[in-house]
Amino acid sequence: MIIHHAHKVVTDDVFLMLDGFLPDSEVFLKLEGLNPAGSIKLKAAVGMVEDAERHGRLGPGSRLIESSSGSLGIALAIVAAGRGYSFTCVTDPNVSPQSLAAIKALGAHVVQVEKRDANGGYLGTRIAYIRERLAEDSGLVWLNQYANPANPSTHARTTASSVLRNIGRVDQLFVGAGTTGTLMGCVSHFRAHSPHTKITAVDAVGSVTFGGRPQPRRIPGLGTSRTPELCVPESVDEVIHVAEPDAVRMCRRIARERGLLTGGSTGSVLAALAQAAPFIPSGSRVVALSPDMGERYLQTIYHDDWVHETFGRHVLEPLDLDHLTVPA
Repeated sequence: MIIHHAHKVVTDDVFLMLDGFLPDSEVFLKLEGLNPAGSIKLKAAVGMVEDAERHGRLGPGSRLIESSSGSLGIALAIVAAGRGYSFTCVTDPNVSPQSLAAIKALGAHVVQVEKRDANGGYLGTRIAYIRERLAEDSGLVWLNQYANPANPSTHARTTASSVLRNIGRVDQLFVGAGTTGTLMGCVSHFRAHSPHTKITAVDAVGSVTFGGRPQPRRIPGLGTSRTPELCVPESVDEVIHVAEPDAVRMCRRIARERGLLTGGSTGSVLAALAQAAPFIPSGSRVVALSPDMGERYLQTIYHDDWVHETFGRHVLEPLDLDHLTVPA
């Protein structure tokens, strides 16, 4: 296989079977981090950029600006470098040091906001900064991953289609919710082609996406401090909120028991699956999406000192799947 641009290297057909994760059902973990950007966000970045090019919003010398907690920033930096665009990534203190270094290494300019928004997060502040820049500079192009229909349509065409093509019958699908682009793309495709599939959205405790009570969060990826325009809450069958300590402990358990380093979003998705296990019928075929891998979290999720200081020493103890934190 010979590829002419790094952002064209997208692996969309790799699934890890988690034998024994559920006692009487099959669990397939769709690995989305096996590409140059290291996350599912590469598909969204390519989809949104190509859509903007088709509609004449982007051309030679264009300058992009986007809000990201890390993964989309890396993906857009790769796409921008390959297509000759400049890119400014607006991020916040929760971005991992590795993600920040990767974005800069790829030639993007980074702006890091410091002030929390009204709901205790940073998303509102990041977007407010972008709006200020757009008002000052009409030449900037904001793809706006939170409202851009090319985001979910890309995942309907790729991610969701790949699940059904490779797995066939899917009884339950677990998808993490950040911008909700992946989630809404899966909803669109599955409702049309596999309407019996139960779709569970996985959100972080402290996120307001599905009406949760706002509170500060420390792990980038899932959750928002404002509901994304793309999100249609009533379109999913169930929402499970996962506490960040449970996501951390799941990541560390999967690393030690399965030999797989996953990101915080994957830990949340698998913790949600463990919460739902008592209610999943025997013989089910379950797919969970793993948005990224864990190398970017070696100084946070997988670092004992950071975990201890952030969440307490008890989070370093092995995860007991029978005693997950179930939010009220």
